[in-house]
Amino acid sequence: MQRHGGKILVDQLVRFGVRRVFSVPGESFLAALDGLYDVGIENIVCRQEGGVAMMAEAYGKMTGQAGVAFVTRGPGATNASAGIHIAHQDSTPMVLFVGQIDNSQTDRETFQEVDYKQMFGGLAKWVAQVDQTDRLPEYIARAFSIATSGRPGPVVLALPENMLSAVADVADRSGPIMELAPNLDTVAQDALHWLSGFERPLVIVGGPHWSPQAAADLATFAQTQNLPVALGFRRQDYLDNRHANYAGDLNVGMNPKLAQRMRDADALLVIGSRLGDIETQGYSLVDPSNPQCAICHVHADPSEHGHVYHPDIAVTADAVSLTHALSRLPACDTDWSGWTAAARADFDVWKTPHETPGDVKLEQVIAWLSDTLADDAILTNGAGNYAAFLHRYFVYKDYGTQLAPTSGSMGYGFPAAISASLENPDRTVVCLAGDGCFQMTCNELSTAAQHGATPIVIVVNNGRYGTIRMHQEKHYPNRVSGTQLTNPDFAALARAYGGHGETVTSTGDFPAAFARAQASGTHAVIELRVSEDALSTSLTLSGLAKA
Repeated sequence: MQRHGGKILVDQLVRFGVRRVFSVPGESFLAALDGLYDVGIENIVCRQEGGVAMMAEAYGKMTGQAGVAFVTRGPGATNASAGIHIAHQDSTPMVLFVGQIDNSQTDRETFQEVDYKQMFGGLAKWVAQVDQTDRLPEYIARAFSIATSGRPGPVVLALPENMLSAVADVADRSGPIMELAPNLDTVAQDALHWLSGFERPLVIVGGPHWSPQAAADLATFAQTQNLPVALGFRRQDYLDNRHANYAGDLNVGMNPKLAQRMRDADALLVIGSRLGDIETQGYSLVDPSNPQCAICHVHADPSEHGHVYHPDIAVTADAVSLTHALSRLPACDTDWSGWTAAARADFDVWKTPHETPGDVKLEQVIAWLSDTLADDAILTNGAGNYAAFLHRYFVYKDYGTQLAPTSGSMGYGFPAAISASLENPDRTVVCLAGDGCFQMTCNELSTAAQHGATPIVIVVNNGRYGTIRMHQEKHYPNRVSGTQLTNPDFAALARAYGGHGETVTSTGDFPAAFARAQASGTHAVIELRVSEDALSTSLTLSGLAKA
């Protein structure tokens, strides 16, 4: 049967089980838009390609399936690169389709012409251009396979507009074959036997390939062996933070006692995590050239073994499968109870709110949210010191409740919250955003209104790029440059987009404001006017100025 390329492409997406795509329309892929017309795939039409890519990336995080985005050539693809970078560093499966110029006009600097293999070469797992209509199923099948296999990540396919509009008679391809995990029982036994020879082991868990069952298996393994577990940067929902074996997360605002515990550990069992610079405080906690401890590294991609750290034991396996095998093992004879209990006690002290200056105390707001929200509420954030309050004081209970960029991308939280709300319309979705962070993607308020997403955005407004101001004061005291912000009335902005908006100037007013936002049944923004002096969970501007 003859079909134009856009129809072939979309039929292939249907075959692979794609339910939702994210896009900013462009004339370069009109045929694809036509293909989407009546197939049942929801097209979330966004306002800027950065938001498109971030929503698709968040979808990939939530579902484990490749998030799909469509953007146009040149400026559109450039804008989308922010989301590709997130997917790359966060190991998230994603496929970005970029409308391309007519391929008969290449190498003439045609209007909006870009060589996408060069542009995305260092960001994506694979970049290709489909020049023949009848090869679309082949390329798309390969794209989805690469995006979801090994260490997941983004794939970019450029689609010349003449190729998409041309017709061909070609069969669809089946979706990627899911391979059964090998029997890892023996590997798990060997790993535990190895671990039992150490007095101060620490289990570190992170990376992709996770699931609710994996979270349950991790809890069982930790409890059975009585081992302390630290979670990787922005992977705090991999283990119920109330679990007796939870020791905290390895983030930019890490508990100093957890950092010291990592230094003191004589063995690390690293499951799924790349053990990067954030988890190791710039590789200072564990020296790659001379680790003070033994390392067993479990990762789905063999190229990660020895990439930075050379482990004593390298296991090529997905974290979910090995964790399941570990959960079935009986308790070993080594007693780690004292070491583990001390780690948990350190965390309990750390999550006790430390008072900050001002009438709105963010630590109290986060503690209230932690105590009040349903266990399955989804929390999203971008980047900034405000996020440290969330990481430190919010207790994550269920898997699938944290959406945040390990890449540290500002602007991520709000698009992620829209994507989460669309995917989980019956769950509360809360986005925590700084005033600068929110304004990078706040135009997607229109997207939320159009498609019925109902996230509640808490904007932490201190009138500055607070994180940068903190570092500025440390290195160039009393020389304020480039960090001031003139902000809008965020509550009025939400109302302008048909949503609910409020401004909170006192901590005690927040619970009622949040209840009204929930009751509104629409997207909502609650602006918190916080003190300019409160730079982080523990630092003040006035304190730095005196130092």
